[in-house]
Amino acid sequence: MSEKEELLARAEAPVAEAMRLHPFYQGKVEIALKSPVRDSGDFAIWYTPGVAGPCRAIAAESAAVYRYTNKGNTVAIVSDGTRVLGLGDIGPAAALPVMEGKALLFKYLGGVDAVPLCVEAAEAEALIQFVKALQPSFGGINLEDIESPKCFEILERLQQECTIPVWHDDQQGTALVTLAGLLNALKIVRKRIDRVRIALIGAGAANLCTARLLIAAGADPGRITICDSKGILHRRRKDLDAGQPQKRALARMTNRENRSGTTAVAFQGADVAICLSRPGPGTVEQEWVRQMAPQAIVFACANPIPEIWPWEAHEAGAKVVATGRSDFPNQVNNSLGFPAIFRGILDVRATAITDGICIKAARELAACAPDGGLNAGKILPSMDDQAVFPRVATAAALQAIDEGTARLQFSRAELYQQAEAAIKRARRQTSLLMEHGIISAPPDQERG
Repeated sequence: MSEKEELLARAEAPVAEAMRLHPFYQGKVEIALKSPVRDSGDFAIWYTPGVAGPCRAIAAESAAVYRYTNKGNTVAIVSDGTRVLGLGDIGPAAALPVMEGKALLFKYLGGVDAVPLCVEAAEAEALIQFVKALQPSFGGINLEDIESPKCFEILERLQQECTIPVWHDDQQGTALVTLAGLLNALKIVRKRIDRVRIALIGAGAANLCTARLLIAAGADPGRITICDSKGILHRRRKDLDAGQPQKRALARMTNRENRSGTTAVAFQGADVAICLSRPGPGTVEQEWVRQMAPQAIVFACANPIPEIWPWEAHEAGAKVVATGRSDFPNQVNNSLGFPAIFRGILDVRATAITDGICIKAARELAACAPDGGLNAGKILPSMDDQAVFPRVATAAALQAIDEGTARLQFSRAELYQQAEAAIKRARRQTSLLMEHGIISAPPDQERG
């Protein structure tokens, strides 16, 4: 078997293993108890009649719900299943494995309890009203896998109308981790974010938010070129006038030269290509990468298959290549961002997750990379690095305090200690459950 054949086989292996283990476990998360049950007498404390005391306290002071319940550490993961990974509109039931996986990552990496809620909601307004109705039970909302452009209206409305933080991971989470990876990639090739030409391939929720965050972090909007399925966004595009205000606004702000044409044109002379478009392979051609500037940076982050295989991008001359997959170097994955962001935001009981918080978290995430972020094969830290998540959580929390959106005030040391303790508790809980066989060991592959 050739090296390329081995790489392709390795890329397919996680799907096969997922199909083997998902039916064995029948899901990835379950409800576990937080309070002790010494005997049946404790039921009178945790349920009736004792529970009437906390109920009365909360009725008298609504903020007391954070003292007497788990609301402050619980997030709802809400999806309508209309834009799931690279699979498209597969519906809410088919989206549930993804949301369960998200809940697993929230708990293990951030110590956050997350509940997957996949909803039959065809219209944006129905989903907005559903999420608003959840607020009494949750400390935050993570929107997930909702199609564009509907997702923009949903996020904007909910951020304005909810009293708890609402974030769309496909927008803000992707943008945050992409920015973190790009900051280190630019250090490696010795280029400045305000001087590079950036081609954003794909104009869905992820890349449109990435464009906004890059600009907020110092990128020159005139040097950014955005491509959708019809080609480069430019000011003469008449099809952007109806129902696509986000694209229209960015078309006016970016692409100072007002270039037009196909995706191939966008690659010409670009220092950076950030691809969040149709899964490959073959969506991005090697010849396009060859037309980029020297020391090019290519992020091919479509899931489950990147737009171009990383070895093909390197062969075409790219210096730094990243994908969204854990089985290749340089995984640009939201999992490095959302567990820590919510850990920090929940710890200070912030009311919003702003672009400023995302930028501060991205810079801290970049600073966590090994070798000072100068290793072309490790531009981001691994999810195995346990210090990453409390560090990023602390940065997010401090920024919320600085911006005035935090209801609670703590020092840097206190925030780090709180985050570290919550995350260690979740990991130790998982280890103990595995050690005692409560979480069963996976069956041997030979036995199936």
